[in-house]
Amino acid sequence: MGYYSNMQNARDRLLLATAELLEAGGSVSTRAVCDRAGVQAPTLYHHFGSKQGLIDAVANHGFTQYTAIENSGDPLHDLREGWDKHVRFGLEHPSFYGLLYGRAKPGKPCAVTAPAHAALRERFTAAAVRGLLKVPADDAAEQVLAANVGITLTLISQPEPDFGLSGRVREAALAGVLHTQTADAAATRASAALTLRALVGDDPGDLTPGERALLDELLTRLAR
Repeated sequence: MGYYSNMQNARDRLLLATAELLEAGGSVSTRAVCDRAGVQAPTLYHHFGSKQGLIDAVANHGFTQYTAIENSGDPLHDLREGWDKHVRFGLEHPSFYGLLYGRAKPGKPCAVTAPAHAALRERFTAAAVRGLLKVPADDAAEQVLAANVGITLTLISQPEPDFGLSGRVREAALAGVLHTQTADAAATRASAALTLRALVGDDPGDLTPGERALLDELLTRLAR
């Protein structure tokens, strides 16, 4: 039991040491991390496999601090709150954020940030059920996340972050994928199709897989 506790304690010290070095903008070499954590390199490799594995674990730990947002029952409110929380996290933890979104590789989506896209897609699916969505939930999530990341990186680079700019970009991004008035949404064929598509996705009823596929195809065409 004591050995296990010591090993877990070493893992925590490695995570903390790496986080502190990242936040301080210092070197994140294996030696620097191990010296700060008071362990030997084999301990790092035992827990994380490699230095990159350790850095990914630190980034993932930091990322989970802002992905969880309680559902208020108002999709638009939740989307705005999620946007603002995303920006605040980036400004409070610029090194973590750089790890999450600053290491893009062609054709390789970041596995650590995938939950953010999934959570955003869920928010837009909830908006679709209420007839608020202009475009499919996947497209809406892609567009808004791209804008959210872009404005966060921009604010990080500013000597004095302009939060007003973030708010304006947020509203423009949401306006591009959402109807601001439910009444307007109900009047459009595309929104009605998107609404029905989301409802059927949650509760297909007695439809067979073939019928669901056909209905999804028809609703997708109508949504365009």
